[in-house]
This record gives sequence, structure tokens and C-alpha cells, in this order.
Amino acid sequence: MSPHVLVLGGTTEARELAARLAACPGVRVTMSLAGRVSRPGALDGEVRIGGFGGADGLARWLHEHRVDAVADATHPFATGITANAARAAAATGVPVVVLRRPGWRPGPGDRWHSAASLAEAAALLPELGRRVFLTTGRLGLAAFAELSELHFLVRSVEPPEPPLPPDVEVLLARGPFTVDGERTLLREHRIEVLVTKDSGGGATAAKLAAARDLGLPVVVVRRPPLPDGVSAVPDVASVLARLDLGAR
Repeated sequence: MSPHVLVLGGTTEARELAARLAACPGVRVTMSLAGRVSRPGALDGEVRIGGFGGADGLARWLHEHRVDAVADATHPFATGITANAARAAAATGVPVVVLRRPGWRPGPGDRWHSAASLAEAAALLPELGRRVFLTTGRLGLAAFAELSELHFLVRSVEPPEPPLPPDVEVLLARGPFTVDGERTLLREHRIEVLVTKDSGGGATAAKLAAARDLGLPVVVVRRPPLPDGVSAVPDVASVLARLDLGAR
């Protein structure tokens, strides 16, 4: 039978991985999306949308659909699905490979402030600036909802979920972005401080370069740790090598 690979997706790397696997003769690919983006675009392989019902539900799905391997290429902050995938893999004996793009690192001229959570990031803001460019996604903005004296420009792919800060402007946009475009955006909105998660990758890294050029402070929310016993590889090529399905 053809090997069946379940790709837990939602990232650029997941799309690339699914395309590479689908191009391999005899490999069946299923891409799973959480359903948080209304228009995911064209994807290679079969597509399923929605949750599995926790680790037990995922384990049942792996068994019922005869999955031979799982590639977890979810967002670095999607801790729940990564933990569920690890538990389901342990319960079924199906191997799992976790792909996590390398995180960002500060360079000369950067004014970065590290935060362990969105709440910690929010606590730093009053001392750093009054006009905030918030690029942490559409979820979790309740952490900033009490900062009534600050103005927020919130950028996300989908409309953010309330509660939101009282003084907020929402910008719906999807990367990749350019340094010139980000610099113009920061200037036009008179931004004084940038807040971002350490997502890594190039699609949204231009804002960091633009903030450096303008001398702006950046609050970077650190990545949560991987579950105990789980390690990650940094790119699609490493996943393909681990899966060893003839994909190159």
C-alpha cells in the first residue's frame, strides 16, 4: 500500500512539505488545518479541516486512516496540537516529525525586549511607547484590552477576536511583507513600539528590519518549549530525510 503521511499544517513550510510529498510517486498526503483561516488557498494532497478531538481523537484518526507518519508543521506557538501529536504518536506507534523554523535573533542596532507571554509583553508597553504595532495574530488580544491609554494598530490575516483594546485600528493583511513597505507603514501610523511573537521565517521578518532602521523598540514574545521528549528539525529537507519516503 502507498505510504500515508498526515501533515499538520497552517504554515508556509507545511505547504512546501505537502507539495514535495505529493510529487513523490506512491505517497498519499493529507493536509490537516485547524480551520482558523477562512481561505487557506490551494493545497496539495487531500485536505481535512477542523480539530481531531484531542490526543485520543487524533490517535483514532491515525488508526482508522492507516497513517504511516505524521509531520507536525504547525506554527511554533501551536503548543496544543504538538502535544496531542506526540501523545497520539506514542499511543499508536506512528512516528512523528516536528518541523520548527528557526527563531529570530537580534542583531546590531536592534532594541529587543523579551517577554515570556502576551501578558508580560502588555506589561512592558507603557514604558516603551504609546502607539503600538501589534502583530501577534488574531487570538489572545485580551492581554492588551486594559491598556486604554495606548493606541494599537493590529495586523492579522483574519479579523481579531474580542476583547480588544479600546483604541484600536485593525489592518487585515497577509505576508510576505517588504522592508520598504513595513518602514512606510510604521512611519504613516507614527508607531513607537512593535510587538511580535518569535514566529521565525522570512514572510514577516521585514517588520524587524524596519523597526531597526527607525530605532524602534521591539517586544518579542518567546516561543513556548516543545513537549518533553520531543525534538524538532529546522526545514522541509530535514523532514523528508527523517520520513525517508524517497522524497528529495
